[in-house]
Amino acid sequence: MSGLIMTAQLILGLAILVTLHELGHFLAARAFGIRVEKFYLFFDAWGFKFFSFKKGDTEYGIGWLPLGGYVKIAGMIDESMDTDALKQEPQPWEFRSKPAWQRLIVMVGGVTMNVILGIVIYSFSLLHYEQKYLSNNEVTDGISSFELGKKIGLETGDKIVAINGKPVERFEDALSGRVIFGCHLTVNRQGKMVDVTVPDDFYRQVSQAGRGNFISTYHWDLVVDSVFSGKPAEMSGLKHGDKIVAINNLRIFSPQEFKDEVVENKNKSINLVVLRGKDSLMVQPIVSDSGTIGIIHSVAFGDYPLTNYTLGSSLKYGTSDALDAIVTNLKGLKRIFTGHEKA
Repeated sequence: MSGLIMTAQLILGLAILVTLHELGHFLAARAFGIRVEKFYLFFDAWGFKFFSFKKGDTEYGIGWLPLGGYVKIAGMIDESMDTDALKQEPQPWEFRSKPAWQRLIVMVGGVTMNVILGIVIYSFSLLHYEQKYLSNNEVTDGISSFELGKKIGLETGDKIVAINGKPVERFEDALSGRVIFGCHLTVNRQGKMVDVTVPDDFYRQVSQAGRGNFISTYHWDLVVDSVFSGKPAEMSGLKHGDKIVAINNLRIFSPQEFKDEVVENKNKSINLVVLRGKDSLMVQPIVSDSGTIGIIHSVAFGDYPLTNYTLGSSLKYGTSDALDAIVTNLKGLKRIFTGHEKA
């Protein structure tokens, strides 16, 4: 049953993406008075289709082969058109009779719609799910620089001012793909502006050690995301959402320090001070012989005032995040095609 549900979800997701992509071509063509003869979700290979209907000059339908979709634009040579139709003189409602700039807009209409969809998804996610963000202006006491941050020259107390010369508005942007795939950071270090270069292959180190070992705000929390059933953490009483602030009477200043302290106490009991809501608790899990207690944790912003996303700011930052995703993927593909990374 779960396999059928996953298959249905895949087909539904593909259907939405294909329909919106082809809608981009369709709307651009109609805006310039170009006739669209067919608009199909999935392919009607060999003439087979689930159903179709015609409205105006366009036939709309759903094909049987779920490998994509297409619009058949009059006067345009592509995989869905018989070139014999081009032997006649160009008609004013055909693609080939339009100026080059209009033809270009029609051709990129699908990709443009995909980008718009990405922006809408990112914006909705920020507005509905995340709801708040940490303004970089609120991080007046600078960052905590962990192991990976120190490797590239960042120091605890640095205030990240700009990424590639562009001012940082949200603190989380300093943890984005535009940073870990290589950039130039401008930091305020005790009143002096310092440039820090993030190497192009820095993402490798981040993928291995985790972003929690890069940087965070000076005040931050080590938050328990998941507790594995039957493991020492669960048996000691640790729960999802607990904030670990100390281990064996030592204040935790980086995720790596926490990990190292746990590993050094294999098969021993450790004392963890955790915050659960407004309560401070002591739990004492016994570390396994592999040096783990059975949790997944993350680093979260500490006690800073957060700013609510508005419709305007969610669209602004949603656009920024969508473009950042595109640029990050292009950088990754470039490293593959230039031989710096395996596919």
